[in-house]
Formats: sequence, structure tokens, C-alpha cells
Amino acid sequence: MALIAIAADKGSPGVTTTAVALAAVWPRRVLLAEADPAGGDLVYRSTGAHGGVLNPNSGLLSLAATARHGLAAEQLWDHAQPLVGGLDVLVGLAAPEQAAGLSGLWPMLGQAFATLAESPNGAADVIADCGRIGPDSPSLELLPHAALVLLVARTEPENLARVRDRAGALSAKLHGSQRGAAALGYPPIGVLLIADTGRSARLAAQVNEMLVASQISARVVGTLADDAAGAETLSGRRRGRLDKSLLIRSARQVTADVPQRYGVLR
Repeated sequence: MALIAIAADKGSPGVTTTAVALAAVWPRRVLLAEADPAGGDLVYRSTGAHGGVLNPNSGLLSLAATARHGLAAEQLWDHAQPLVGGLDVLVGLAAPEQAAGLSGLWPMLGQAFATLAESPNGAADVIADCGRIGPDSPSLELLPHAALVLLVARTEPENLARVRDRAGALSAKLHGSQRGAAALGYPPIGVLLIADTGRSARLAAQVNEMLVASQISARVVGTLADDAAGAETLSGRRRGRLDKSLLIRSARQVTADVPQRYGVLR
């Protein structure tokens, strides 16, 4: 089992929606962790398994208080809350100002997320929503512990240019100075495109060619449907058959392909 870290460069490409969609159809037990230093969204838009609102004080912030005295992976469950449907979530910070309380703890959190896979009690994968990352983002310290880093991007030219540059910067940080396909390092960096289903295969191929030509050790791992109605249903703002949505159908394809390609479910 593994830590899958999901992030973006800038803008609003849908990192949280992506993380929730993948976690909802992940083939094994999973914990969704909101690890965005800018604050989480799920406490405002999700419903707890009991039918009420989530507790904003039980999650990453309460976990940080515990981690000051050391942190075992199985303690993550003490701060998690179940959503309607059964998905377990570690609620994120309520505001960016609270990120100061996690100063110095990000590597410990990354280690706990990664080793939850080996816990004798409640082993699970962790999908971490890291939000937007830049060169000074505290959540960068989670990434060396990941089995896979996924960068989410929409397909407008400026967004593709940004994800190319961010992938290059992350590769240099995580993998060192080697470049090119022969130097694909660990953790691998994947690009997940939010795209219209009719153009997704062609766009994925074009972006892969761009990454290869730029000698960046990242590759497109798949596409999620640009499905606004499906995203609203997933967040509970719209009624409908979520399992039939383009978003969830494409998420199922990604969760089928990624573990086989990267061996993250060994």
C-alpha cells in the first residue's frame, strides 16, 4: 500500500475533486487526507456518516497536536472521520494561519501517511490532497515519502506550460539533476489531465510528447473527465447517479491503470 500525493501548480484545476473521486473508487481501503497548508474544503462541502456536518477540530490540526509527542501511523485513524458512503477523511486546516502549527511536522506526517500501509491495525493507502504547491510550500516535505506524486492540470496552453515547469522543478528537487526518460526517478511524477473525453487521448499523447521533449522525468498517467455535473454530485451539491457520471467512470479507469503502472499496490 502507498501514499499518493496529489497537487497542482496554481489556479483551480480541481485537486480536491480529483482526490475525492480517486479515493471514492480506490480498489483497497484508503484514507483521504487534506494536506493543503492553505486550508481544506471538505468540512464545508461534505456530510458525515451520521448525516451531520464534519467536526473541523478533528483532523490535521488535532493530529498535529498529537505529533508533537511522536506519531505512529495507526494514530491517523483517531483523527479521521467517515463521510456518507464510508470514505474516511482526515479533515484539513480551517485557515492558512493554522499551518504555523504544523511547522517542522510535515516530514513526520509524510512518514505516517506512507507507513499506514504497514500498520498491523487498519492498514490502508493514503491519498493526500496537497493543494497548490510552489517552491516554498510546506507540503513539499510530504513528497519524498510518496509512492507517486500526481500533478493535476487542465488543458489550456498556459496550464500545460505551468505543469511542465512544476514537474521539472519537482523532478530536480526529488530526483536530482538527471533529466530525461532514462532518469525517471522515485517517487515517480505523473500528470493527470482534466480534459473533455472526446479529446483526452490526443491531448494526453501531446502532453507526453512535450514532457519527453523537455527532458522532464514525468509522464501523463491518465485523464479525468471535465464533468462539472459529476463534480457537483460528488460534492453533494447536486442529485444524480454518481456511479454513472463521466467523472467517476474516468476515475475508475485511472485507479485501474495507475496501480499496475507504478506498482503502488504491492
